[in-house]
Amino acid sequence: MALPWVLAVLSLLPLLDAQSPTCTNYTVPITNATLDQISGKWFYIASAFHHLEYKELATKFKASFFYFMPNHTEDKIWVREYSTIGDSCIYEFSPLMIYRENGTLMKYENGTRNYGHLMLPKDRSTFMFAFFPEDPQKIGLSFYADKPEVTPEQMEQFYEDLRCRGIKKSEVLYTDEKKDLCKPLEKQHEEEKKKESEKTEKDIALS
Repeated sequence: MALPWVLAVLSLLPLLDAQSPTCTNYTVPITNATLDQISGKWFYIASAFHHLEYKELATKFKASFFYFMPNHTEDKIWVREYSTIGDSCIYEFSPLMIYRENGTLMKYENGTRNYGHLMLPKDRSTFMFAFFPEDPQKIGLSFYADKPEVTPEQMEQFYEDLRCRGIKKSEVLYTDEKKDLCKPLEKQHEEEKKKESEKTEKDIALS
C-alpha cells in the first residue's frame, strides 16, 4: 500500500514556482535545521492530483498521520505511519532517503524509487510535497499540518500553491480526522515503546 507522502512523488523539474511571490518554493536545499523542523507528528490534510492513478489512490484515505524521525548522519528519515483506509487501520514503518541539495526525499517501494520534493511555507506548522511539476497531466500537491484541523489561513496557502501550478480548488480531496481508526494502535505502540525504554533503563541500572 502506497503511503500518502508517496502520492507526492515527482520528477524534480521546476514549473511555475516563480510565477507568484506567494508560491512556496520547492528548490530549497534540506539542512539539519529543515530536518528538525519536520521532525515529529504530522497529519495528512488534503491533496489534489491530475494523475488519475494517484487521484484514485488518494480517494481511499479517510485519515492519516505519521511520525518523521530524521537521522542527520545517515541522511535518512524513519517514518511511522498510521492510515485509515476503508474500515482498516494500516500501519507501516519505513525509511525515506534524504537528498539535501535538491530538497528531495526518496522512498524505495515495489522496485521503484519515488521522489518527493519538500515545500516549506512560511507557516512552520505545515508543509507540502510537490508532484510531477513539469507535467500538467500529472501535476499535484499534498498538504500536511501538525494538527488534524488547520486554520483558514493555512488552507489558503495550500490553495494558493495549487493556483500557482494550475490546479483547481475543486480538485482537492480532503481527509477527515473524525474517521480515524488508528488511535488505539498508536496508543499501543506508545505503551510498548515506554515499557521498552523503562526496561532498558532498568537493565542499565542493574549492570
